[in-house]
Amino acid sequence: MLDSKKVSLGIAPIGWTNDDMPDLGKENTFEQCVSEMALAGYAGCEIGNKFPADREVLKRALDLRGLTVCNQWFSTFLISRPFEETAGPFEEKLDTLKYLGAKVIGVSEQSYSIQGKKQPIFEGKHVMDDREWNLLCEGLNRLGKIANDRQMKLTFHHHMGTVVQDEKEIDRLMAHTDPDMVYLLFDSGHLSFCGIDPEKILNRYVSRVGHVHLKDLRSSVAAEAKAKRLSFLDGVRGGTFTVPGDGDVDFKPIFEILGGRGYEGWVVVEAEQDPAKANPFEYAKKARAYIRAAAGI
Repeated sequence: MLDSKKVSLGIAPIGWTNDDMPDLGKENTFEQCVSEMALAGYAGCEIGNKFPADREVLKRALDLRGLTVCNQWFSTFLISRPFEETAGPFEEKLDTLKYLGAKVIGVSEQSYSIQGKKQPIFEGKHVMDDREWNLLCEGLNRLGKIANDRQMKLTFHHHMGTVVQDEKEIDRLMAHTDPDMVYLLFDSGHLSFCGIDPEKILNRYVSRVGHVHLKDLRSSVAAEAKAKRLSFLDGVRGGTFTVPGDGDVDFKPIFEILGGRGYEGWVVVEAEQDPAKANPFEYAKKARAYIRAAAGI
């Protein structure tokens, strides 16, 4: 069980509108999204592409509904571009997130990513050489120090189709970054899709987990996506992911590890689906009920 005094429950807007495939949920407005988040019983959210760019406007809209921003995706290009091209926008994003009440930022290295390409998700992923690993880890340490100086945490999002996807890559990243500057964004769905037991990774790195994505996996759909050599996004369209309690990931051990090891921070329902097939309000409520029963928050 999780401690509601230490752990807050949020939800990502990607169930309402998909940032990578804007046609999914194009009919859903920002106001509908955040109102339904609040009605479904969530305390906070991540930021999506339909959220107001003006941070004061956004904060007023969220305050009205009792919601807090807990995180936002940030793309780094540390192995393919000069560090300064990432550092400037990173500092700006940190300032906005801190104003909105967030304590973490979710970073994903997007150099050579195939997650948005029409390419089979399990084929042709870029594999870093030693020079690129050094650029990534040193760059993350530097960005982590920038975040730390603002009393915030850099959390790294391992992700299908990126240079940090599998277990060995996660292990190398954790081993060669500063544990005081770089934290892990643990994502149960991406680990499961990659064929990794989420419980094993969480047990290994729970002390460095700074943010949690609760994403479920429909194993049969994932297997079909692999067999048919689908891209990541085509797999998403087909229903690879869903909300906790609706797929095949066993979340009870995950909640037990987080609770038993004293995790403090956000756990966030994040399940990109086609909202025309999976009504976002209905699935948000389904996830909320499941987490209340399984995790006690």
